Amino acid sequence: MLSNLDLLRRVPLFSALTPTQAASIADAIIKKRFKRAEMVVEQGKKSNALYIILTGRARVMNTDSRGREVILATLQPGDYIGEMSLIDDEPHSATVRTEVQTDVLMLGREAFSKCLPENSSMSSNIMRGLVKRLRSADDKIKSLALLDVYGRVARALLEFAVDDGAGNLKVRDKISRQDLAKMVGASREMVSRVMKDLEGRGFVQTQADGSMIVKERLSSLT
Repeated sequence: MLSNLDLLRRVPLFSALTPTQAASIADAIIKKRFKRAEMVVEQGKKSNALYIILTGRARVMNTDSRGREVILATLQPGDYIGEMSLIDDEPHSATVRTEVQTDVLMLGREAFSKCLPENSSMSSNIMRGLVKRLRSADDKIKSLALLDVYGRVARALLEFAVDDGAGNLKVRDKISRQDLAKMVGASREMVSRVMKDLEGRGFVQTQADGSMIVKERLSSLT
């Protein structure tokens, strides 16, 4: 069983802390496990905690008054949730729900508020994270405004693709057409037609396990 301090050392957000600072934060964190499809934070509500993902995966979603959903981002180990609400004391701007069983570290509002002025490295890491999210939001807005559905689908696939070590770009996790549609702001039927065409033209190869090989020339559509 790893101690809180051992777990902290694995989290990039806390990587620059001194041993004394890390020990102080370790005393204040709580480890929590979320089941698959469980809500971590809810749009429009406050949770008064910072959540740092240790293992698993979660998606960030917005829902409008008619119940329509858009997937804004997918969070991986090392990513954190809830910092904006803690900083401005406003409700969460999006819902975060786990895609698989997910372990997190929780840091409460009081401890978080105390950490920021005392730990400049943590404050700096959080600011960099906020800037990264802002740039990602800018890119998404630009994509929705300037790209057609082909371009938006291509961009989403390339964002998920990683080098598989054999010279291929691979989307390892299976992405449903419905989820892809929620990412790019299009209907599932339209996304299905686009994916069928991309596969027919050799831009994408879907494997038996649901993963996808993505050709680099797919970037020409973005």
